[in-house]
Amino acid sequence: QVQLLESGGGLVQAGGSLRLSCAASGLTFSSYAMGWFRQAPGKEREFVALVSWGSVNLNYADSVKGRFTISRDNAKNTVYLQMNGLKPEDTAVYYCAASNRMVADTRKYQYWGQGTQVTVSS
Repeated sequence: QVQLLESGGGLVQAGGSLRLSCAASGLTFSSYAMGWFRQAPGKEREFVALVSWGSVNLNYADSVKGRFTISRDNAKNTVYLQMNGLKPEDTAVYYCAASNRMVADTRKYQYWGQGTQVTVSS
C-alpha cells in the first residue's frame, strides 16, 4: 500500500549539486513529517534532514547545515532534498521516510523508500 520512491541520485564531483525527490503514495502525505536519511557502506543509517507536516519546522544534521535544503510539496505528495557543495563524505544511499512524529530517530519512522545512490568523487 504505502510506497516511497526516491530518485535523483548519481555521481558528481566534490562541490557539485544534486536534487533528490521522493514521491509518496498510499498515505495521507500532509499528515506526516518527512525525513531524509543516509547510509554509507559499513556505517549505520544516519539522520540528514526533516520537514514537518506544513513545512513550518525544518531540522538538519550538523554535517549538512548550510549545504542541504529539505522541502515538500503536499499537492504533489513529494519531498525534496537539494544538496549543494557536496563532499566525498556525503557518499551514501539516501532514503526518504515518513513519521507521525517530528523526530530524527530512525526507529520512529514508519515507512521507508528503497534508497537512491549518491556518490561524490575527489
